[in-house]
Amino acid sequence: MPVTKRTAPPRRVPPRSIPGQTSLDDLGTPLTDVTFCVVDLETTGTSAANCGITEIGAVKLRGGRCVGTFQTMVDPGTGIPPSITVLTGITEAMLVDAPTINAVLPSFLEFLGDAVIVGHNVRFDLSFLRAALEETDRPPLTNRSVDTCGLARRLLRDEVPNCKLGTLATHLRLDHQPSHRALDDALATGDLLHLLIERAGALGVTGLEDLLLLPRMAGHAQAAKLRLTEDLPRRPGVYLFRGRRGEVLYVGRATNLRSRVRSYFSSDTRRKTAQLLKEVVRIDHQTCGSPLEAAVAEIRLIHEHEPRFNQQGTTWRRYAYVKLSLGERFPRLSAARVVKDDGALYLGPVPSTSAARRIIEAIEVVVPLRRCTGRPGRTLRSGPCLPFQIGVAACPCAGDISEEDYAAIVATAERGLSGNPELLLDPLADRMTRLADEERFEEAVETRDRADALATALNRRDRIDALRRSGRLRLVVDGSSVAEFLDGELQGTHPGDPVTEEPLSHQPVAKERADELHCVAAWLQRDAHRIVIEHCDGVLAEPVRRPPSFRASPRARPGSGAGR
Repeated sequence: MPVTKRTAPPRRVPPRSIPGQTSLDDLGTPLTDVTFCVVDLETTGTSAANCGITEIGAVKLRGGRCVGTFQTMVDPGTGIPPSITVLTGITEAMLVDAPTINAVLPSFLEFLGDAVIVGHNVRFDLSFLRAALEETDRPPLTNRSVDTCGLARRLLRDEVPNCKLGTLATHLRLDHQPSHRALDDALATGDLLHLLIERAGALGVTGLEDLLLLPRMAGHAQAAKLRLTEDLPRRPGVYLFRGRRGEVLYVGRATNLRSRVRSYFSSDTRRKTAQLLKEVVRIDHQTCGSPLEAAVAEIRLIHEHEPRFNQQGTTWRRYAYVKLSLGERFPRLSAARVVKDDGALYLGPVPSTSAARRIIEAIEVVVPLRRCTGRPGRTLRSGPCLPFQIGVAACPCAGDISEEDYAAIVATAERGLSGNPELLLDPLADRMTRLADEERFEEAVETRDRADALATALNRRDRIDALRRSGRLRLVVDGSSVAEFLDGELQGTHPGDPVTEEPLSHQPVAKERADELHCVAAWLQRDAHRIVIEHCDGVLAEPVRRPPSFRASPRARPGSGAGR
């Protein structure tokens, strides 16, 4: 896949999967291998809540041939309205010796098995079946279902005045004609299913998964662009929507490329998606060995191309750091866009400079570091700054604090940022609670947001540092796939992939690497139960102490301090 270089730093893109022959997994479940069970019910009314089943008809189909039929009358336990008798021809006299639904269900369920249920307006039939199963204390159906009415609207809407079964049977000259009797209607629906599958083949539908998705694409303005998805495999990977000039419009990842991309034409109704599909002219893809590799590849490609329709992952250039300038005589806090080798203590990266300032404000509430930006000399050259005058900060410019006393203040901030976050977070939590008790809710919310920003940054930093300390790491996932890392960075998920030798830097993680390392750390935390460590040069462990969460509960009163 050709890649256009932009201004982003060079990235190590996970290796592509080794090309090979297309497998059955790429095709999904072939329709020729699927067993369909066409079901039709006759009932005493339209509501499953207060009406009963009078007749069940079913036809089992496989490979285009009928392999079995099922038909029985059913005693509904209630009378039959005259209008239903006129419609179906079923009278109460015909049901005198009929079995109840409780007696019929075992044999019907055995006939059905695990087949895909087919019906014309199948939701109607399923509603009665579900009601009958619930009434007889049986487990619900787990079979997948296909609605021939929805398929007909998608494939035949320009040929027929309506999609009623009788209309379709007459127009298409089906071998069996419906008669409002269960078995006749099921046979007619089976004929219709075979014809619709033939029509769907012209749209590239060869598997069951695509057939199930097809009705939801009815009337989509960009349905013609479904042809762009025909070559997509059913494997993990990343996909790139490209525009008229070849530019990348959007990058996404999926565990099943074909199903995910085709879903844009059905269930996704967002305005942005409609505009994206309008502009796309080509869909490229890159298969990956695992969902993790796909997630990492997505981040790297977003950083490289910065697609217009992507939101997450495109703002990494705006990341910032919280800097404690330990190299100065009187250190202070500031927001920095880059990390320098100046002896300072850095925290981050955080999403933006404003987020860095919010963290700085949280720390300054606890530790009275100087807020003036000048360079105080050994003698007093200027007056005290305003924060000192209102009693919220120390000010060396005023000459009332020695270097030793100020160093003690700095040491508290340094310990809080390095390995003892409780020194900073506990006073913030106490302040938040006190303000809430005093009903100063706006100030409490402000304190909570600042504390949460600080706790989040510390937690993310600890997770990444724990990952980077692992050195060379080799993991076995689900007993089969392999993932190799170096200082937390994914090297590959295939045996024999090259591993780049780069020494671990003790500086904070670079902005361009932060998203990727967060992704890997989240994956390790989420899927730890699936992982076996085969090799680890360093130490891979969660920090013993984790900063508390200050995130507000949706139902919590603002400033209440809940969630500490």
